[in-house]
Amino acid sequence: MTSTISPPERFAAAVAALPLVAVLRGIRPEESEGIGRALYDAGFRLLEVPLNSPEPFASIARMRKALPDDALVGAGTVMTPGQAAQVAECGGEMVFMPHADLAVVRAAKSLGLSCVPGVLTPTEAFAALAAGADGLKLFPGEMIPPKVVKAIRAVLPKDTLLLPFGGITAETLRPYLEAGAGGFGLGSAIYQPGLRADEVARRARAFVEAWKVVNQRTED
Repeated sequence: MTSTISPPERFAAAVAALPLVAVLRGIRPEESEGIGRALYDAGFRLLEVPLNSPEPFASIARMRKALPDDALVGAGTVMTPGQAAQVAECGGEMVFMPHADLAVVRAAKSLGLSCVPGVLTPTEAFAALAAGADGLKLFPGEMIPPKVVKAIRAVLPKDTLLLPFGGITAETLRPYLEAGAGGFGLGSAIYQPGLRADEVARRARAFVEAWKVVNQRTED
């Protein structure tokens, strides 16, 4: 049954449940349902299929049909408004971008999708938020260490969701979280082409446990 709650509302609920995005670069349609269920069972609610994966729209469609409504499935490496439209057509609900092309942000929002563009500077961040972005992907994460995240966090609206993507490990969660990150995008640390679903599940559970520990310590 299709949810009557809008994708942006569901995105906010999924972030509140677990603000970790599984980036499934290279996944194939025939494995997408099994990988998706393994991640869901481990606690993940945000699943991204980069568009430079084999048959990404087929993978998105299959995962969306296989998972409950509290999971959101979307696309990464979305570069154009036309690609955002294709995401919506195949049942996707989120758009993640490596850049801050405002035309893509506006197109995604006009389609009812959640949109998280990639930013590197405060100028890009403010422009993306003004265009309707639901969060900001700090990318590449290796170029934005915690002290830079803290500086950017200080000038943005307090409710802005900041998600570092790239190079994040269980050991680096805490300094980013303390600096103001609200969650993370996890790529090869979670999934690599050829990994079995049980290994993806094991990696996912390790990150969920690390998140719980780090988040609790930060709140304390």
